[in-house]
Parts: sequence; structure tokens; C-alpha cells
Amino acid sequence: GVGRGGAWWGGGGGGWRGGHRRPSQTRVRNDGGCGGGPWGVKEVVTVSDGYVWVGIKALAGEEDQAGGGVWRWQDGGHYYVARANALENNVSLYYTQAGRRNTLKYVDAPVAGNQWHTLRVEFAGQHIRVALDGKIYIETDDAHIAAAGAVGVWTKADSVTVLDNFAYQSTASK
Repeated sequence: GVGRGGAWWGGGGGGWRGGHRRPSQTRVRNDGGCGGGPWGVKEVVTVSDGYVWVGIKALAGEEDQAGGGVWRWQDGGHYYVARANALENNVSLYYTQAGRRNTLKYVDAPVAGNQWHTLRVEFAGQHIRVALDGKIYIETDDAHIAAAGAVGVWTKADSVTVLDNFAYQSTASK
């Protein structure tokens, strides 16, 4: 089935206020400007292949107005992230290793500020597909993080972003 809600753990610096609440209609802000950005993950979920889905509404930010999803999260320094950025009008895909975020791909996409958008990431083996508002913008293969991990949400820099309706599903056979 599809997972929602439950126990959350937040980190990454800045003003993340994660704890044990789901990000539904929760304003997430990072004042720290750290490279990894604040994130919140499901503590008890481990997904190797599946999807993450999140509603994003970027409200403000001078450096960034971004939000997205994380998967295969091992710890605060090792995970994948895909995000939509209203200031840059793009969708991006990264892997984070040893606490350093590394770009896999940027693609121009219409990401209007103060409007709801949906970001869906499908991942199976090395294959990753990122869609914004139902349109696929990134499709690639990457093997940097192969192990199953937690899933969650992410934002960056001085973004003030509302995240809602986070969902995930594991498609791996048990």
C-alpha cells in the first residue's frame, strides 16, 4: 500500500521543525544556508525501489524557493534528492555523499511561486524518473546509492516552502 504520516525525524540544520509530525501543511524554512538543506525522513521506512510524491508550494526566499523529496536515505550525509525550484524555474536531481550534494541533472521546468506543484520520483535499481505536475523532466540511471533507505522531504537555503500530501510506495518484491 501507499504510506503516509507516521513518525518523522528532521535534521540538516536551519529552521527545520520536523520531529514526529508529517509535513502536511507544514511550513519548512532553513535559515542556516547549509549545503545539504533541511530534510525530514520516515524513521521506520526502508525502500529500495518505489516512488516518493510530495505537494510543494514555494512561498518565499531570496537565494532559493525550493522543495522536494528524498529517497534511499542512509543518514544525513548519504541520500538522493529531487527538487523543484521556483526562483530558477527548474527541476534538479542530486545524490549526497559524505554530506556533499552532487548534481546529476538540471532541467528547465515551469515552477511558479505561490502555486501548488506535485513532484513524483520513481526509482528502481539504477533508474530514476522525476516528474513535475505529471510531466517527466528527468530520466536517468545512477548507481551512487544502491542500498534501500528511508524516504522523506527536503528544502534548501532560505526557502520558505509548504510541503503537503507526502506519499511513498515500495515496489520491491518481498
